[in-house]
Amino acid sequence: MTRGLRRLLVAASALALVVLSAMAVSVYLLLQPDRFTVMLQQQAHEAGLELSLGSPASPTVFPRPALELRGITLIAEGSDDPILLASRGRLVLPWSTLLGGPVAITQMEVDEPRVDLAALQNWLAAQPSQPADAAPAIPRIDTGIRITRGSVVHGDQSLLNNVTLTVGTLVPDRQFPLDMSAVTATGTPLQLRLTATPHMQGNTLQLNDVQLHLSQGGDSTLALRGDARWRGAANAEAQLGGKLDQADAGSHDITLTLTPADQTNPLLLHLKLDGQDNHADLSLPPLALAHWWGTLNTPPDPQTASQPELPPGNGTLRVSKLQIGSLGITGLSVQTGASAPAAAGTAAIKPDADGTAK
Repeated sequence: MTRGLRRLLVAASALALVVLSAMAVSVYLLLQPDRFTVMLQQQAHEAGLELSLGSPASPTVFPRPALELRGITLIAEGSDDPILLASRGRLVLPWSTLLGGPVAITQMEVDEPRVDLAALQNWLAAQPSQPADAAPAIPRIDTGIRITRGSVVHGDQSLLNNVTLTVGTLVPDRQFPLDMSAVTATGTPLQLRLTATPHMQGNTLQLNDVQLHLSQGGDSTLALRGDARWRGAANAEAQLGGKLDQADAGSHDITLTLTPADQTNPLLLHLKLDGQDNHADLSLPPLALAHWWGTLNTPPDPQTASQPELPPGNGTLRVSKLQIGSLGITGLSVQTGASAPAAAGTAAIKPDADGTAK
């Protein structure tokens, strides 16, 4: 290699470094990572939340303009328990933003998030109640959302691991898709697919053509289809029907009907289940049912609790064998309600360590 050629290569390398350095500085100045951080923190503050990062946001250009966020913590104001912890986040931006256009986000990616449902419930409970006549609105998601390697806990209790969630845009009159896969605390894989088309009709939020498909391992599959309407507060209606198929219990026809609260009745979920050996016709208040379900894995107080508490509701339930999530039910016969005495055969509501009740 001649001396002239060596000098040319050195000059070209120096020029390339200068260009790359200039590009890096230009990208930083154009993206202005601080404005995105402030925007996200302001939006969190308006919802009564505090958002903090372990390090300042850093910009990237290839393969698409984006901001890298590390050490993400989301916590309710005045609380010590984080609602969300995540090792990394990424905000994908349109090229128009890179060229000085308005702030916009086209994709949000979160890696290894840990969501605490107990902290989330406490934050929701602290939110001011909405007026009964307040009109609902569609909560827009203008960006796609992708979550990988996530986990869901309730305090110290693990619920879901290895969560992957993909959410499309949520705007009126366009189909909204949601796909999730996860592994339960007992190692059972879960797959969820949900689609619906939101539509505003006056003061009513309609979810048209709701399709839900949930599978647990290779043994249980739930497929439902229907429509829902919400007019604010507990004024909600839904009609969903389909099949519940289980390897050990056969196929079941299932209908879920949600009726709105009124002056005498709370929001009620009516469940009808018909299979060869399993039958149910129950009316259940969803909020009370969710509280009861959350107590299933809580050890009873030996001084105050002698028998497991039956789920709230009215109706009849006859189960030969049925698996619902981590709860297994065998030989259960219950008649419950204000006008009927409760009766049980060889029934159990409290699951054993392996998740089976007998």
